[in-house]
Amino acid sequence: MGTRKIAIMALLVAIAVAGSAFVSFPAGIARAYPIQHAVNVASAVFLGPVPAIMIAFVTAIIRILTGTGSLLAFPGGMIGAALAGILFQRTGRVWSAALGEMIGTGIIASLLAVPYAAILIGSSVGAFFFLPPFLVSSVSGAIIGAILATRMLHHPIGRRL
Repeated sequence: MGTRKIAIMALLVAIAVAGSAFVSFPAGIARAYPIQHAVNVASAVFLGPVPAIMIAFVTAIIRILTGTGSLLAFPGGMIGAALAGILFQRTGRVWSAALGEMIGTGIIASLLAVPYAAILIGSSVGAFFFLPPFLVSSVSGAIIGAILATRMLHHPIGRRL
C-alpha cells in the first residue's frame, strides 16, 4: 500500500470523524450519522473493499474514543463498507456501492447488532430493533456518498484517484 493511498485513507477517516461530530439527526431510538456511510461509499468506489473496511474500523475506534460513536459503529460501518466495495468491484457502478452500503449496514449489520449488543452491553432487544435507525442512517449517507462519488469520477482530480 503506497503513501498516497494511506494519505487518502487518513483524509477519509478525518472526514468521517469530523462529519460525525457535526452532522447527525434523530432516527428513532438512535441518531443517524450519514457522513460515515457517505465515506464508506466513496472509499469503496475509489479504494476498494479492504481499504474501505480499514477506514470504517479506524473511524469507529476514534468515534468511540471521542464519545461520538458507540460499539455499534463496528458492525455497521465495516459490513456496509465491505459490501459496498465488493458490489462496486463486481459491477463498476457507483449506485451498486450505495446499494451495498444500504444492505450491508441497513439490513445485515442491524440484524447482527442484536446479538452483538446482547453480548457486549447486555441489551435484550428484538431482531428488528436496530433496523429502522440503521436503515435511515445508511440510506441517507449512501445517497450522499453516491452523488459525491459520481461527481468526483467526472472531475479530473477524482479520475486520478
